[in-house]
Amino acid sequence: MSERYGVDTEKLKEVGIEFDPKKRSGTFLQKDQEVQTFASFYEGVEVMSIKSAMEKYDWVKDYFWKLLRRDQDEFTKEADSEDVNGYFIRAMPNAKVEIPVEACLYLHRTGKQKVHNIVIAEENSEINIITGCTSHPTAIGMHIGVSEFFVKKNAKLTFTMIHSWQNNIEVRPRSAVMVEDGATYISNYILLNPVKLVQMYPTAYVGKNARAVFSSVIVALEGCTIDSGSRAVLKESGAVAEIISRTISRGGKVYARGQIIGEAEGVKGHLECKGLILSEKGEIVAIPELIARHPNVELSHEAAIGKIAEEEIFYLMSRGLSRDQAVSAIVRGFMEIEIKGLPEVLKATIDRAIEDMKSAL
Repeated sequence: MSERYGVDTEKLKEVGIEFDPKKRSGTFLQKDQEVQTFASFYEGVEVMSIKSAMEKYDWVKDYFWKLLRRDQDEFTKEADSEDVNGYFIRAMPNAKVEIPVEACLYLHRTGKQKVHNIVIAEENSEINIITGCTSHPTAIGMHIGVSEFFVKKNAKLTFTMIHSWQNNIEVRPRSAVMVEDGATYISNYILLNPVKLVQMYPTAYVGKNARAVFSSVIVALEGCTIDSGSRAVLKESGAVAEIISRTISRGGKVYARGQIIGEAEGVKGHLECKGLILSEKGEIVAIPELIARHPNVELSHEAAIGKIAEEEIFYLMSRGLSRDQAVSAIVRGFMEIEIKGLPEVLKATIDRAIEDMKSAL
């Protein structure tokens, strides 16, 4: 096993971490509670630990617990501690940061990892971030991740999170996003490997003529419980939201949640939840919610759960594929989500993660 900063480099590769300045505009690595390294390779972006940011800028404290409450639940209370660490990533005003920033949160020992992350895309900026969260094969414990995102006026933030834990790890992210007027926030979540439990429900507050997109691809293996969803609150006129999820149960239990709240005139939202069960032990519960608080809103949803249709398998077998090959092709096609405005480098990362599922099908 090769290591870097005392971390299994193969596990890092699984979640898109490169450590290559030619392929990344910044990097951050935290192992348990200790930050191992951080650096910026592009003048338009800042990457550092949250503790370093608070020492450098007095105003960072104004962003701390601005979108989330310390007493929201037992996990936010636990994250509100002196030993909490995490990353601070900021795109400067008008900067166009096309090459992604990478951040890795690695659980190495038995215990709890508590992080608090702040991401700021200043006005008229664009930034892409890949966050890879993973653990040592022998680690046992819990990851508690508090993240607050601020997408300023006319800015664009694309955030791709890839999880690759172990079947004895609990994961409790708590996230919120402020999407100001004319801004765009795109979130991609990928979970393809075993985990004991994931429970998260990020919320985006979307301003005038702003847009929020949540996309997720989740595979729940036997013994896994995944309680995952996204919420968008359309607060101003012209706000738009899309929530798209693809869930596969290979013996695990999945709660696929989604909620869009329309609070202003002329807002639009669509929620799409599709599930595929590949094992008799599997279970998927889809919970889509639409809430309208204004008469002139346009909200819609579609949800579907089922198994692979035999006629689809038969058709592919008639074209020369074996049954296993046909099932694999259908599942890979099911997991592919077309995300508008996704940078090619992030699309390649997602496609590679999905392609790696071949061996598990």
